[in-house]
Amino acid sequence: MNTMTMTLPDTSVARRAMIDSQLRTSGVNEEYVLARMLAVPREEFLPADKAAAAYIDRAVSLGTGGTLAAPLFYGKLLVEAAPGPDDRVLVVSGGTGYLAALVRPLVAELTEVSAEEAAAMTGTGQHTLILVDGAIEQLPQGLADALAEDGRIVTGYVLRRVTRLAAGRRIAGQVTLQPVEDLGIPVLPSFAAPKGWTF
Repeated sequence: MNTMTMTLPDTSVARRAMIDSQLRTSGVNEEYVLARMLAVPREEFLPADKAAAAYIDRAVSLGTGGTLAAPLFYGKLLVEAAPGPDDRVLVVSGGTGYLAALVRPLVAELTEVSAEEAAAMTGTGQHTLILVDGAIEQLPQGLADALAEDGRIVTGYVLRRVTRLAAGRRIAGQVTLQPVEDLGIPVLPSFAAPKGWTF
């Protein structure tokens, strides 16, 4: 009986090109970041019909509400977050699981939740680091409360219709996000700010 096996193409060359032409040229040179992004095949987090777009320098929509952000977003986010072996991390998924796969070997423990779950959660202050795989218009108090005191959060943030990488810490029970850098980041509708009156 003749059996056929399907072999997936080797994309290590594409990952190396992504690192050299998209990350290093934009100032992402930290070895732990480059090593993780070289190790994790982006195409495994996309539907088969989108896999060919895995290494372009733009976000790739899954067509089901999820988005795989551009490689540069993940590189910059990991540099800013600097996840360490003692961190207890909460990853708010953008719908693919890619960010969690990048971070998991670097930290003590990792919990992944959907954007919808994160927007509705009530926190317990157990996480030392929260990473959001997308841009938010507002940070819900329940998600902020999931941070331990002095815990960090790194996320995309929508400010005056421009998406930026932003970071903050929980200090005296409060979290304030500070913009780090303007960056193209997919927006997570679950974190939309309430619409005010317009005239």
